[in-house]
Amino acid sequence: MALLLSRSDVIKLLPMPKAIEVVEQAFGELANGTAEMPQRTVFIDPNVGGWIAYMPAYLKTGGALGVKAVTVYKNNPSKFNLPTTLATILVQDQKTGLVLAVMDGGFLTAMRTGAVTGAATKHLARKGAQVAGIIGTGVQGRTQTLGMCAAGRFQTVLAYSIDTDEKKKTFAEGILKDTGVPVKWAKSVEEVCRESDVVSLATTSSSPIVQGSWWKAGAHINGIGSHAPGQRELDTATVVRAKVICDQRAACLAEAGDLQIPVQEKTWSPDKIRGDLGDVINGKIKGRQSDDEVTLFKSVGLAIQDISCAALVYAEAKAKGVGTEFAFS
Repeated sequence: MALLLSRSDVIKLLPMPKAIEVVEQAFGELANGTAEMPQRTVFIDPNVGGWIAYMPAYLKTGGALGVKAVTVYKNNPSKFNLPTTLATILVQDQKTGLVLAVMDGGFLTAMRTGAVTGAATKHLARKGAQVAGIIGTGVQGRTQTLGMCAAGRFQTVLAYSIDTDEKKKTFAEGILKDTGVPVKWAKSVEEVCRESDVVSLATTSSSPIVQGSWWKAGAHINGIGSHAPGQRELDTATVVRAKVICDQRAACLAEAGDLQIPVQEKTWSPDKIRGDLGDVINGKIKGRQSDDEVTLFKSVGLAIQDISCAALVYAEAKAKGVGTEFAFS
């Protein structure tokens, strides 16, 4: 029998600290060569503003096997009262290929994205960082903030958002409740960049919203929102200024407009990429080398994040008797 796990089930079973832990392990496996992860299959339907991807992964040491189907439709909230990001994940038995679980992947996608930001912040941010900045306070903005706060001892979250006052209030109250860190509101994106020690960008912008001259010395940047060619949140000057660490070099060069566009402009070279996050986690390379340098973690999102978290959710569901059993035949 397989398990059917709803969004509410996943929410109960996937806390941020545990998500960061399994995501770190997954990146370690990828760097060690014990993970299989083909380049995801992506296609875009510009007529409806849809980005569609299918993402398989197999973590041999951890025993996690599965695939995620995920879509990002920008018009969903306004036209259909649906989330921008929708996803479904299959978890399979590594010995037989049998489907063990089918689960909602929308919340999991947001959590695993926040978890990788937490892992990157843990390994790349300057010690003693006190202010965590967030640009965009939607679903991704919330989990980005949870990830940063789980990774460091921040005194303040400095946020910028174009949301309504009511949504801002809900965001601030939720972050304070879940992390104990108060939220202050910036008047501009520039203020967030200039005043924060760590900043995460979690927007759907297709053109730069930050400038390279805005970053304070020693800042760490998590570039998360842009994950398609031709789209970017970061300007070229930011990429040129920063030491760049990728979730996976090949994936970023294939999909991240934040990096592709500076390459096309011939103002920056892929040779400047310091390495992958897994190599930093495993100690193969050093991420941050001084308190003054600006570091940039560029992520397009990898299937190992989804499948490691989904395997954890399945294990927790079995242990706690959560979910609905069903049979395909």
